[in-house]
Amino acid sequence: MSDVAVIGGGPAGLSGALFTAKNGLDTVVFDTDDTAMHAAHLFNYLGIKSIDGGEFMETAREQVDEQGVERKQGEEVTGVERSEDGFTVTTDDGEYDAAYVIFATGRSRDMAEDLGCELNDDGTVKTDMDNETTVENAYAAGWSARSDKIQAAISVGGGAAAGLDILSTEKGRAFHDFDTPEDAE
Repeated sequence: MSDVAVIGGGPAGLSGALFTAKNGLDTVVFDTDDTAMHAAHLFNYLGIKSIDGGEFMETAREQVDEQGVERKQGEEVTGVERSEDGFTVTTDDGEYDAAYVIFATGRSRDMAEDLGCELNDDGTVKTDMDNETTVENAYAAGWSARSDKIQAAISVGGGAAAGLDILSTEKGRAFHDFDTPEDAE
C-alpha cells in the first residue's frame, strides 16, 4: 500500500508527489504523458527565464524520480474507489491501494466525480485552499480544480498545497518544507 497515489503526471501531480516523497511518504504517480505542457513554452515562470514545456517535464520527472517516487509511466487509471484504508486505484495492470489520492487529471474530472467529489458550477472539482476535495483525503490540483485561469506555476502551487496538507495531516502539525540540501552552495 502506498501512502499517496497521484493520478496525472503534469506539473500539479509531480509537484504534489515531489513534496510527499521528499518527506518520507511512499508515493506512486500514474502518468500517461497527456499534459498540455508539451505545447507550452515557459517565459512567465518565476525563476526560469525560458524553457520548453517538454524540457520542463523531463526535468520535473527526473526530480521526482530522485526522491523515490514510483512512476507508472503510461499506466492509465480507469477508476478510483474508497476502500477500508483509503482508496483503491484501478488500472488495466492491476489495483493499487493508497491512504490519499491526488487528482491531477487535467480537464477530465470524471474519476473525481465518480468518487463522490463535488463539482463547482463550471465543472471543476470543488476544493478548499489546501486543494482537498469534499471527499476526505482526496485532493485535486491543476486544471482539475481550475477552469480557464491556469498556468504551470498555478498548477505547481496547487500540487504543493495538496502535498503539504497531506504531510501536515500525517505529522499532526502544520508542516513546512524549509530544509537546505547538504550540497547547496
